[in-house]
Amino acid sequence: MTLLIKNIKELVGILPVDITRLCGAEMAQLSTIKNSYLIIENGFIIDFGSMNQLSLNNASHSLLTEIDATGKMVFPSFCDSHTHLVYAGSREIEYVDKIKGLSYEEIAKRGGGILNSAKLLHETSENDLFNSAWQRLEEIKMLGTGAVEIKSGYGLTVEDELKMLRVIKRLKTQSSLMIRATFLGAHAFPALYKNDQNGYVELIINEMIPAIASEELADFIDVFCDRGFFTEYQTEQILMAGLKYGMRPKIHANELDYSGGIQVGVKYEALSVDHLEFTGDEEINVLLNSETMPTLLPGAAFFLGMPYAPVRKMIDAGLGVALASDFNPGSSPSGNMQFILSMGCIKYKMLPEEAINATTINSAYAMGIGDETGSITKGKRANLFITTEVPSYQYMPYYFGHNKIETIILNGKIQ
Repeated sequence: MTLLIKNIKELVGILPVDITRLCGAEMAQLSTIKNSYLIIENGFIIDFGSMNQLSLNNASHSLLTEIDATGKMVFPSFCDSHTHLVYAGSREIEYVDKIKGLSYEEIAKRGGGILNSAKLLHETSENDLFNSAWQRLEEIKMLGTGAVEIKSGYGLTVEDELKMLRVIKRLKTQSSLMIRATFLGAHAFPALYKNDQNGYVELIINEMIPAIASEELADFIDVFCDRGFFTEYQTEQILMAGLKYGMRPKIHANELDYSGGIQVGVKYEALSVDHLEFTGDEEINVLLNSETMPTLLPGAAFFLGMPYAPVRKMIDAGLGVALASDFNPGSSPSGNMQFILSMGCIKYKMLPEEAINATTINSAYAMGIGDETGSITKGKRANLFITTEVPSYQYMPYYFGHNKIETIILNGKIQ
């Protein structure tokens, strides 16, 4: 099947095939073509250009479907490289506690937070987890997300972590979104190991990781390396164990303090280090000499009332950054990447071009799929969306709180 999108007001996010991330000043560059077309065949982008260059010889057209995008723009789909969208139940009571002034750490210490989600997940069947997660996937798809990373971490036992990852595997096989799975058994210390933290680390290393690897359930391994959670040493132990089974690291780091998590992530060649509210000159310099993508989660900082990461300083120093939603029931109960795009501009003072690149090509890199998606590139998977009639691409982050997407195309198929 061949799909032709014609009369596109502006085709946004064009990159050559060899570019899989953008850093520093490159992030402010956004290549576009006005009054353009795009041709999709067998699920992939095969051609695009100005309308005056369109020739139907560019593809075989025995089964040609046309979309007239007059007045509308075409963007690559968002890539959400950090979520926890497989979970049981909501946590709005803790939300009220936050309004009353309790901190994230105070709620966690009294059995709320991650431990609350772990209790709910333990009591929920695999089928119920799948059905609720499916609804969330469909929701974020219609808001423009075409690829998503999903973490475990609300299990905290061997069987419940496996249960979560099996749900993610089912989602992978049935959803039209590209999905990557991350094992995050080191999300918190369960109550049973409150006074035996090293015992829980040994459980992760000796039982969880081998069991997960035997079923090939995880692409990546993650650790919450921060104050009050896992230490640098514990993080290193877990990452080394995961690497033996081919799980590349992705790290929760520096959300609550200068934890050393960024340095550990770079040392073990983490694909990304995420959160980063506490990032100074030392952390920036370490990241500059690495292949690790700094990933910011503005939804969590916004929801928790936390300081915002120094993104402007990071980009000006030459770093690339990615933006992701952190979709989860406790600290960021939204997977709306259009909102995250806006937050990048409003709270981090990113230019619209930088924020668009941070939610597409750089976030694709942060989940290891930058060679497949994240930009308008010949040969890449045709994951993209067509907007409603909008005046400019800057309008996308500017007009926040409203869905500006009319048509979703994933794997070359209209959803």
